[in-house]
Amino acid sequence: MTMRSDIVSPGALGGVLVLDLSRILAGPTATQLLGDLGATVIKIENPKTGGDDTRKWGPPYVETRDGESDLSAYFLAANRNKFSVAADLSTEDGQGLVKEIAARAHIVIENYKPGGLQKYGLDYASLSKINPAVVYCSISGFGQTGPNRAHPGYDLMAQGYGGIMSLTGEPDGVPTKVGVGIADVMCGMYATVGMLAALRHAEATGEGQQIDLSLVDSQMAWLVNEGTNYLVSKENPKRRGNGHPNIAPYNVFETNDGHVILAVGNDSQFQAFCRAFGRSDLAEDARFATNPLRLENRGPLEAHISEIFQTKTSEAVIEILQTNGVPCGPIHSVEQALTSEQAKERATVVKLGCASADTGDVELLGNPLKFSKTPVQYAKAPPRFGEDTADIFELLSQYPSQSKSQ
Repeated sequence: MTMRSDIVSPGALGGVLVLDLSRILAGPTATQLLGDLGATVIKIENPKTGGDDTRKWGPPYVETRDGESDLSAYFLAANRNKFSVAADLSTEDGQGLVKEIAARAHIVIENYKPGGLQKYGLDYASLSKINPAVVYCSISGFGQTGPNRAHPGYDLMAQGYGGIMSLTGEPDGVPTKVGVGIADVMCGMYATVGMLAALRHAEATGEGQQIDLSLVDSQMAWLVNEGTNYLVSKENPKRRGNGHPNIAPYNVFETNDGHVILAVGNDSQFQAFCRAFGRSDLAEDARFATNPLRLENRGPLEAHISEIFQTKTSEAVIEILQTNGVPCGPIHSVEQALTSEQAKERATVVKLGCASADTGDVELLGNPLKFSKTPVQYAKAPPRFGEDTADIFELLSQYPSQSKSQ
């Protein structure tokens, strides 16, 4: 038995029961966050497929004592603080178990194709008859409506359809996706906000609701300033590599031993940059007097900066800029980022005990939220497939049924 007796914690969401019918990344990101905040998350996994698809998205895998690891590094990224229960939704037994959980759940989240759970009686219309107060979040590629509703959706497809790839990459290069599944992750973040808002409404009124959220909708929502740049100008934004569409100088520059980031956000910071390197000529140059003018003359300005920086080491450039209050920074590898003193101080990496791991624990990326009263919990390592199935009714006994009819 892998459950901790204190899993229903006094965290911010202590006492909230979540039925997780999602897989891959968007839904699991949302439910991991809910679990970190104290909710009890029951993850339903398909025994026919061996569980969540990402269990097989490796290497690397955690080395386990039995030598049969289903804990890929990808799966670890979004599945801590969850109980894994094996249930075949195509069977009456599997459907009955899920309905038993749903009758007690405050939140249900799923990412099947629109209408995919209706045949099992696990769609919102069916479960809301059992539990009228349930918050039911449906994540799909394109949403429950629209001409593309039946199309499948993966992160890469969402980034392509939603426009972000057209903005990412070098000006003369190919459209490029962001290096991680950012469309999935941000969809999960929107899902979390939506579920908590709907939960507050349900607690106040006893009335649940369905949340319809798509990868593509959420991706287009976080086009932010480039999206509104288009809406205002009706001109398609262009790829600028690491450059900024609205600020200059704001880019990556080469030094004599690497690269640094310079991020000047206003005119006073630009003047500080010029003073830092003794370049009064740039400070007095009418072409660079204001941000709009610097944008207009981005090319010659960046040429001057490159000339300055290429005579110095990255460390020297950063020291000069920081001393003069100019926003700047290094470009870390993942290793450098996660082992930095800042990351250590902020608990960016956490260790969780994992009974099946050879080392006895696994390292995970920590939750960035820092609460003064209800701290994030790290109560349960990402589970092996189905490891909590036998104990599910013991867990459910802590939650009263909200069922109106079965």
